[in-house]
Amino acid sequence: MNDIMNTRSNDEQIKSLKKLTAIVYLCQVLTFGFAGIPLIVGVIINFVKREQVRGTWLESHFEWQITTAWMTLAGLTLSALTFQVGIGFFILIPTILLYLYRIAIGWYALHADKPVKEPK
Repeated sequence: MNDIMNTRSNDEQIKSLKKLTAIVYLCQVLTFGFAGIPLIVGVIINFVKREQVRGTWLESHFEWQITTAWMTLAGLTLSALTFQVGIGFFILIPTILLYLYRIAIGWYALHADKPVKEPK
């Protein structure tokens, strides 16, 4: 009986953490409309809840989301710093495309209940 209750409790915890992971992906999408603030909120959620997903298939999503946030912030910063010399735009476009790609790949894997796999 205890095993059934533990399994049910674990399933509920994974379901709750999956919703939280989806919220972080949503924060990443909403970044476009709110000047980057949701991106920061999302990565804070990742860091605060990171230990709860350790050892589960959702851990790969948290790592993916954290990497996505740092890559995006670095790309946007570099783009802003180089806009005056004319290359910022050429950094901004690939940064945005990579950002959208990473959100799409992560969201698709999440809804398939699979970990995110880094391309090889």
